[in-house]
Amino acid sequence: MLELGETIRVLLVDDHAVVRRGLSAFLESEQDIEVVGDADGGEAALELIGRLDAEGRRPAVVLMDLQMSPLDGIESTRRIRDRYDDVEVVALTSFDDVERVQAALAAGASGYLLKDADVDEIAVAVRAAYRGDLQLDPAVARRLTESLRGARAPELTSRELEVVRLLGEGQPNKTIATTLGITERTTRTHVSNILSKLGLSSRTQAALWAARHEAGGPPRQPPTAS
Repeated sequence: MLELGETIRVLLVDDHAVVRRGLSAFLESEQDIEVVGDADGGEAALELIGRLDAEGRRPAVVLMDLQMSPLDGIESTRRIRDRYDDVEVVALTSFDDVERVQAALAAGASGYLLKDADVDEIAVAVRAAYRGDLQLDPAVARRLTESLRGARAPELTSRELEVVRLLGEGQPNKTIATTLGITERTTRTHVSNILSKLGLSSRTQAALWAARHEAGGPPRQPPTAS
């Protein structure tokens, strides 16, 4: 939650200058968001984050176009998250195919919006990423959830079900550990086992699976193939 007077530092990455200018103009009108820079590609973004970090102005959220060259947005996201694990990335793209969504989430994106989203939705996604929450375009969420519906997976243990329920609520590992009275290391192990059993590649996908199977109570076991 933002403290009074606190702002979310945002970096824009898109290879179209007009897109960057439009996003900047809108986001700068939001009292709790500050655009600290923009870049026309992934390599330029990494360099800029390094400079901003040295100035004590590291962005908290990066709005990332995926269709760029030579370094595309998915690989750029992966490199940013590897180097700065506290910088959240929201993908902003024209493509809603499931494989691209999964690749972006696996690379560490914490949000995925289509470029035809309302500008207000972009601000909501920035704030959600800053809080550590997931924000997906509704159409993207539907397609991704449908792709997970028929996935077959071994049974989860009762403890893993507790962990995946909390993942579905968007809880970070530290909160999950405190809630369940276990260590963060044990929590990470449970999350890793859950991803392996469910055949998923990110905790975001696990959260979506939990949301699909929870229905207001403890998550049910995944459906078995008929």
